Amino acid sequence: MRVLAFALFGVLVPLVPAAGQEAFVPKPNTYRSMGAGGGAPRLISPETGADRRITFRIRAPKAGQVELLFGAWNPKPQAMAKDAGGTWSLTIGPVEPQIYTYVFLVDGARVLDGANPALKTGARGLDASVVEVMGTPARFDQVRAVPHGSIHVLQYMSTPLKKLRGLYVYVPPQYEVEPKRKFPVLYLRHGSGDTESNWSADGRAGVILENLLAEGKAVPMLVVMTNGDTDNSWAGGSSPQAMEALGQELLGDVIPLIEKRYRVLAGREHRAIAGLSMGGGQAFTIGLRNPGSFAWVAEFSSGLLSDANFDLKSHIPGMLEDARGVNARLRLLYVSCGEADPRIPGHENLSGLLKSKGIRHEYKTVPGGHEWVVWRMLLADLLPRLFR
Repeated sequence: MRVLAFALFGVLVPLVPAAGQEAFVPKPNTYRSMGAGGGAPRLISPETGADRRITFRIRAPKAGQVELLFGAWNPKPQAMAKDAGGTWSLTIGPVEPQIYTYVFLVDGARVLDGANPALKTGARGLDASVVEVMGTPARFDQVRAVPHGSIHVLQYMSTPLKKLRGLYVYVPPQYEVEPKRKFPVLYLRHGSGDTESNWSADGRAGVILENLLAEGKAVPMLVVMTNGDTDNSWAGGSSPQAMEALGQELLGDVIPLIEKRYRVLAGREHRAIAGLSMGGGQAFTIGLRNPGSFAWVAEFSSGLLSDANFDLKSHIPGMLEDARGVNARLRLLYVSCGEADPRIPGHENLSGLLKSKGIRHEYKTVPGGHEWVVWRMLLADLLPRLFR
């Protein structure tokens, strides 16, 4: 029989295990945690320096060629270099402070940056990786040390589409600290391939408004961001049938929901509608076809309005023949586009037509193409004009 012993007050005393109990014998263990030096080192990508240079890295030891596509508008492939361990890298810049998108081309295939959790997403999948280069002083669309609002995510049943839909509501900081105050509302629409989340995530709508509010340049307002696609296709956001359904949904479902749930000012004088690209065509169409609901109408880079076959006279019947009435009803009609966007000639023609008919409007262009950097700038230009 095996015996155990221990010393008690200097006396060696035999100890017999209890019945059924055996002595503990450690099992062989060769595991070492990463903290003890195990595991592969973490790949850092992107890495932004104080000089605004950015280094991109991707592990692809079996790839024959890896390139970087940097930027959203007509990016050009840039060759990356491979080290002995199979990691490809490239340093670019310095670049201007901005929010950029990028992807890798690995032997011709588009690949997201697996080391970077910041992504540009949409209704049709993951679009690109995102890197932000901070500015000093902070950019107009950069998070600053100012009072912040909140984002609410709601669901509602769409009457014309007969399905559950989602929307985002940006609530300004004044909403919580001024409980007796009512606020105007901007209904803000996204472009094709995006969802109700993109104006918040990629457009920085709330951030831009917060910075303007802190500077006293804008009126506190709620921003309601709805889904502008009926079936995640071009036709689902741009066809006449889709436009009709989306207009019914906005007027019959969304606006009543917002005016019931939030302290907002009712009436056309306190409602604005705006949108980009596909959503710009929706905002222009829904807003001008429903003058009893909106006094502020704005569009950014609409493809519908830029099309060579677009006929304003048939699209918004009676508008061109009633300049005096349009001017009396609208507090603002805002037409805008990026200067490198192929939609710019159509916008110039639209603005010229409105001017020739005596229809008062603001026409704005900014540098850039069909991309978020343009739409953030245009939103920052539009917000101070609303509800004044």
